[in-house]
Amino acid sequence: MQWADRMKQVKLALVVAAVLIAAVSLVISYLLVRDLSREERNNMLVWAEAMRTLSQADENTDLYLALQVVNGNQTIPVVVLDSAGEVVTYRNIAIDAPTEADSLAYLQREAAAMRRAGYVVELNLSDAGADVRPGDAYLLICYQESSMLRRLASYPYVQLGVVGLFVVVAIFALLSSKRAEQNRVWVGLSKETAHQLGTPISSLMAWVAILRENYPDDDLLPELDKDVKRLELIAERFSKIGSQPESSREDMGGLLERVADYIRRRCSDRVEVVCLPPPAPVEAEVCAPLFEWVIENLCKNAIDAMAGCGRITLALWREAGHVVIEVTDTGKGISKRHYKTVFTPGYTTKKRGWGLGLSLAKRIVEQYHRGHIFVKSSELGVGTTFRIELRDAVAVFPSASVGGEKG
Repeated sequence: MQWADRMKQVKLALVVAAVLIAAVSLVISYLLVRDLSREERNNMLVWAEAMRTLSQADENTDLYLALQVVNGNQTIPVVVLDSAGEVVTYRNIAIDAPTEADSLAYLQREAAAMRRAGYVVELNLSDAGADVRPGDAYLLICYQESSMLRRLASYPYVQLGVVGLFVVVAIFALLSSKRAEQNRVWVGLSKETAHQLGTPISSLMAWVAILRENYPDDDLLPELDKDVKRLELIAERFSKIGSQPESSREDMGGLLERVADYIRRRCSDRVEVVCLPPPAPVEAEVCAPLFEWVIENLCKNAIDAMAGCGRITLALWREAGHVVIEVTDTGKGISKRHYKTVFTPGYTTKKRGWGLGLSLAKRIVEQYHRGHIFVKSSELGVGTTFRIELRDAVAVFPSASVGGEKG
């Protein structure tokens, strides 16, 4: 639970950092674009004055400076209109039109769009420096932002995408690293547990053999032998973690019944464990020791959720090419926001729990059996249903004579 909370905090911190970087970038870029836009307008005012000089020049006017200003504009698209709305000249606009009339119409549309956007300078030819009045001759200098300014304006959004991509990659790398570390811990802990159990189990087996020779009629020996075999099964389960276990074609109804019988003998009489028989024999390719462990974990969690009093129902059937197993309890239920969180290592609602049971069940089902386990439904105060879906053995072995649907 603590690790899950820390991961949420790290992801939240990364998202907040990304938002702050994006916000600062947008503000700085906005200020820069605003200043450059003002500078471009000032340049267009100078360009407009150069156009006035050209329009009013005579044989004694020095046009060198005016021509330098006019020809110096290599980036800002400009369309110059006269007082009648006719195109006088243009610069930095690519025209793709078959005829001169089409070209003029295209320039008129471009100029209208520039005027609607507010990029226009009115140049009074009758009275230099004065606003345009009715009857004055004038030019309209219509322009657009330069391509460089437009690229600069779009840069913050590109940067925002890059920052977002960085955050996603960072979170993915963090989760992958943590998952790899968890896997190493799982495997190391499991192998060491199996190794540590091996020696005492061997000794117990020897003592059981000696007791059987000396006290062959003792009624306690069969129960003792069952417990030793149970320890062997537990050690075998731990030894299979970290390596691909060997699977075999198993009768799933018999497997569930074995687990139900084991749970019945180890819980109070106030817990009813019901294993519903399937409508027809159902088989699947599973590693029986590990898969029984999954069902046991679900049942033990159900007992804890019911506080030792309630009903556990195991159901099995074939559906749409899958073998479906559902474990339903009458416990306290799970809120919807925790449907996926319950499978996170370390998540537990018990004061003395480790939060590993459901995580281990998910690992066994999804990594070792290529199946799927999830919370199908849950209602607070009513109960929870966990659902497991496995590949149907009939699809793997078409010759198998099994069939049927859920009743």
